[in-house]
Amino acid sequence: MARRNEDRGGRNREEERDSDIVEKLVHINRVAATVKGGRRFSFAALMVVGDQKGRVGFGHGKAREVPEAIRKATEEAKKSMIRVPLRESRTLHHDGAGRWGAGKVMVRAAPPGTGVIAGGPMRAVLETLGIQDVVGKSVGSSNPYNMVRATFEALKAQSSPRQVAAKRGKKVSDVIGRRADGASAAPPAADAEG
Repeated sequence: MARRNEDRGGRNREEERDSDIVEKLVHINRVAATVKGGRRFSFAALMVVGDQKGRVGFGHGKAREVPEAIRKATEEAKKSMIRVPLRESRTLHHDGAGRWGAGKVMVRAAPPGTGVIAGGPMRAVLETLGIQDVVGKSVGSSNPYNMVRATFEALKAQSSPRQVAAKRGKKVSDVIGRRADGASAAPPAADAEG
């Protein structure tokens, strides 16, 4: 009896988690398989899902009908979600670059009020992630599959001051403090030289 309640509780938590997930269709493609009687058409869908709080995933689905392809892609995207550390829940901690095949992307942290400056598949990924201020640029391939994967490579390389501090065995204030001290120490040195 207790086991059934746990199962129900687990499902309810899963439904709650799924309810705040945003889904975006990035690309849909009609593909054909040549068979004995002619061509058999099916559809391939590329979906991006995220909770707009730092988690995002993408998936690819293929089926004879468009809704079924979208459903398959969404399920795969939910399984492959990654967590990306955000600064002030609005931008990235630092600049990054990602590459997948011929697709290359660059993402940069931006000041408040900048908005999401990115196009196509990159915009879908960044918006579902929950970033409000970011500048993105795609160089090379405009293939949506490569662009999405390259964007994910750039996001996976993001690290927060807390992660860096833990890796170095220091306090977060030491890691951030150095950045602030370095910035404040630079202008007087330039004035002394000039």
